[in-house]
Amino acid sequence: MRRIKVIMMSCSIVLAGVAFAANASAQCSRETLQKLADTYVKAQTAGTAGMVPMEKSASYAENDKAMDVTKGVLAGPLKVDFTRSFYDTTQCATFTELEGASDPNPYVIHTRMEATKDGKVSTMESVVTHAGDWSFGAAGHLAVTRTEKWDEIPMDKRDTRAAIQAAADAYLNNWGDPTLPVPHGTPCSRLEGRTSTAARNPDGQACTMGAFPQKLNVTHRRYVIDETVGAVSIFHNFPWIDSGIPTDPGTPASQTFRVEGGKNRYIHEVTVCTTPGCGRGAPRGGQRGPGGPAAPAAPGAK
Repeated sequence: MRRIKVIMMSCSIVLAGVAFAANASAQCSRETLQKLADTYVKAQTAGTAGMVPMEKSASYAENDKAMDVTKGVLAGPLKVDFTRSFYDTTQCATFTELEGASDPNPYVIHTRMEATKDGKVSTMESVVTHAGDWSFGAAGHLAVTRTEKWDEIPMDKRDTRAAIQAAADAYLNNWGDPTLPVPHGTPCSRLEGRTSTAARNPDGQACTMGAFPQKLNVTHRRYVIDETVGAVSIFHNFPWIDSGIPTDPGTPASQTFRVEGGKNRYIHEVTVCTTPGCGRGAPRGGQRGPGGPAAPAAPGAK
């Protein structure tokens, strides 16, 4: 199967996340990471998982399910329309957003890889979204993301790793405590699946979000940070959103941020659903937020 959905995370993935943090001290070159990300894209395009240089003991997970890399989405070719990759030389890790909008079976995939200094993958994880996932629409997502500017930031204007992560963490922490401030810049826009808040206010700050029906504890966060472009990817569990599973720990999701001057400029989200649209109905402008649609109905609501 090209796509696996799961409800609960296996112990092996939890351990893999711990291992990622523990092994993140070894730095590697940007060129090595760029080559690895390029190879991953070529492998997905060809549907040849064996092209990715994996260590013998490497782990692979798809939507938080540990599996053989040759049995997942990499096992089948995908027409790739656009990619964007980040390179974390401190953690020796990569992140790639991959758009397969024109493929007969469209996908939007977020992939993070931990590598050795010589460019072999030791840990690989993908959040694979397809029809039925939260606000899914690969063509709509592609139309927005390819127009955004994620250019290299001049050295004297770059934020520190800590500042970039803090801006992104504040966004997720706010889900648990809506009184916590979130540093959004102007302009700022969110892209959830096919749905972009920029449509209602392209030059304004359209990232502020109202409260969920309940406080959410966003756990199992895994980071890839690239200071050169002010970017951070966070893989995490998204509580509550999928009405087909228990609220905690939630469903696999990925948030990607562009941070400029310590403030969020772009936020991208892809979220896996076990039932169509996570059982929340069709989103009209994002999950929640002033000036946008009402929050999805709580579980059991009509």
